[in-house]
Amino acid sequence: MGVDYSELRDPNAEYTMRDLSAETMGVTRDRGGDRDVEITDVQTTMIDGNFPWTLVRIYTDAGIVGTGEAYWGAGVPELIERMKPFLQGENPLDIDRLYEHLVQKMSGEGSIAGVTVTAISGIEVALHDLAGKILEVPAYQLLGGKYRDEMRVYCDCHTEEEADPDACTDEAERVVDELGYDALKFDLDVPSGHEKDRANRHLREPEIEHKAEIVEQVTERVGSRADVAFDCHWTFSGGSAKRLAERLEEYDVWWLEDPVPPENHDVQREVTQSTTTPITVGENVYRKHGQRRLIEEQALDIIAPDMPKVGGMRETRKIADLADTYYVPVAMHNVASPVGTVASAHVGAAVSNSLAVEYHSYELEWWDDLVEEDLIEDGYLEIPEEPGLGVTLDLDTVEEHMVDGEELFDEA
Repeated sequence: MGVDYSELRDPNAEYTMRDLSAETMGVTRDRGGDRDVEITDVQTTMIDGNFPWTLVRIYTDAGIVGTGEAYWGAGVPELIERMKPFLQGENPLDIDRLYEHLVQKMSGEGSIAGVTVTAISGIEVALHDLAGKILEVPAYQLLGGKYRDEMRVYCDCHTEEEADPDACTDEAERVVDELGYDALKFDLDVPSGHEKDRANRHLREPEIEHKAEIVEQVTERVGSRADVAFDCHWTFSGGSAKRLAERLEEYDVWWLEDPVPPENHDVQREVTQSTTTPITVGENVYRKHGQRRLIEEQALDIIAPDMPKVGGMRETRKIADLADTYYVPVAMHNVASPVGTVASAHVGAAVSNSLAVEYHSYELEWWDDLVEEDLIEDGYLEIPEEPGLGVTLDLDTVEEHMVDGEELFDEA
């Protein structure tokens, strides 16, 4: 029997404000002054970038609007629409309570992982932007202040011939010399021409040697001018991942990312502990509960949560704090628009163990046109000091690049 979602959209339905609602928790919305604010609407618009970015806007009766972003995924806008009744009439300053309220109300949709968490993440980012504007403080201040004034950005690089070591090497040098980045990443799950059966996840020796050639040429060409990481996208078996990581130990690898599928933490731990090559994982594990075993069992060297995907800004802060108890640094995975990228940078600024934030759109000419502010310069993003996230959407650019069939946000 299917679920009738019509009641979920009714803010007056008997159960929509129970559990972690303001009334049942004894919370009063009357804060006095500018803090007495209520959410009136939540809207989404999808942008056709190098990924389908889902932008989220939360409107209030004070005329203040917060903007956030959820990681791309089928069904995310529809899930956010279903959550709207659980937010309308609520005070947006209660970020933690609203976050847990949504997790509980959407438990039937699987709110411990997957696109439901991602949808909640987009709302949570918008709440930080909104709360910062209401309180007139930058978003990092809501997370405890900042350790740094700018975030290092690492550039995810691509070439038309990704399996060609020479092409990768030339692109690495171009990105360092012409674009000014001192941190890069390349893919290693590329065809070598030596494969017999890619479905079995096994790497033959010629395949490992091909990947080692890419790593050798790129790291030697850029030398000390840049750190270079390499991504495997959960492609290899445990044994093959161990052999590959061991083969790369002689090179200056910043990290080897996601060498094995993400489901089995035991195999991940074995791979990490078998090699001196730094291993990074985390973008496909949700919330602090999902990351806990990876951290506690020292199954990684660097953790890489994707903030608009795995739980939002405060949840990523909690993941970073848990990682810090094991002296594990954080390098945030990120394929977002400027909105999600800046939100990740705010989190990165607020945690001591932050290494860098990923940038995945250097080939997309209009990426930074989506906001009015200048963002990345010479591989670094200066943390905005304006209230909230500190970025302003250019709605003309948003409208120009919307996914077919999407509608533009209402004006603020």
